[in-house]
Amino acid sequence: MAKILLLYASVDGQTLKICNRLRDQLQQQNTVNLIAIDDFDGDTVPYDKIIIGASIRYGVHNKKIIDFINTKKEQLDALKTAFFSVNLVARKPEKNTADTNPYVIKFFKTINWRPTLTEVFAGKLDYKKYPFFDRIMIQFIMWMTKGPTNPHTEIEYTDWEKVREFGERLNTF
Repeated sequence: MAKILLLYASVDGQTLKICNRLRDQLQQQNTVNLIAIDDFDGDTVPYDKIIIGASIRYGVHNKKIIDFINTKKEQLDALKTAFFSVNLVARKPEKNTADTNPYVIKFFKTINWRPTLTEVFAGKLDYKKYPFFDRIMIQFIMWMTKGPTNPHTEIEYTDWEKVREFGERLNTF
């Protein structure tokens, strides 16, 4: 039975929802601590595996996640690790893998760490939840990428079967 840290940064809650699903699946065979990056004390010693999930906002992953990875790189390199990104660009089949998602590609160009496993999940679009400025910016981005712009749109793009399959891989790596 492995002790797993499931560390996350979520802006609108979809990354946390994915983490909860992974935690439920993983804790059948492991001990799992699900902790927001804002609440994490930085101690990686008690863990056998570390899984990091982060969402995108305005083209970048959470700065605290990046700082954690840069600060704890040696410890991360000594463990089995996984990283997953949650972003709306991944709603497109041609951009829903670690090798094709522009945000994940950019992320790994800016840090000097490579996890054991990497995955990308499409997020959720819910204009009603966003503050005015965020809604306008996301609508503009969606317009540029030929996505929905209706301010009443609520679409969950997350492929839950893909999340389940990732959880299976996490159990065996």
